[in-house]
Amino acid sequence: MTVGELQFLERAIELSREGMRTRKGGPFGCVIVKNGKIIGEGCNQVATTNDPTAHAEIVAIRNACRNLNSFQLTDCVVYASCEPCPMCLGAIYWARPKRVIYANTKQDAAAINFDDQFIYDEIEKPGNQKAIVFIHYPHQKALEVFKEWEVLDRKIEY
Repeated sequence: MTVGELQFLERAIELSREGMRTRKGGPFGCVIVKNGKIIGEGCNQVATTNDPTAHAEIVAIRNACRNLNSFQLTDCVVYASCEPCPMCLGAIYWARPKRVIYANTKQDAAAINFDDQFIYDEIEKPGNQKAIVFIHYPHQKALEVFKEWEVLDRKIEY
């Protein structure tokens, strides 16, 4: 790891500490970098925003995308104080950065009661066996919207 990369990772760790101490949320921070410059950062803000999606990585992705005026993080690097949870992992894949560097592992997070294993386990279960039951109810109007999207000539692909 280069000195610059270490500084970005340490900034993510600093954000995790600041967010925790100011009671914004859990001890998680994230920095997003493009061409050696921070373009987005965030700490966990779940507690202060009453938003269960306000994890550090999501906050940083939103911030970086707004700053880039893009919904993709092409050629960016994500620095996180901890290995991303399943939700953040999904958001990172949709944002398409080139790399993620993290400090603590998901096992370290589980040791302080931030355990996401139940989500990984739930993903594999059929809808009717999940802790929150998922019911598939096919609807023709929903399919019609998809068909309209399929032939739309001015759609934004992502």
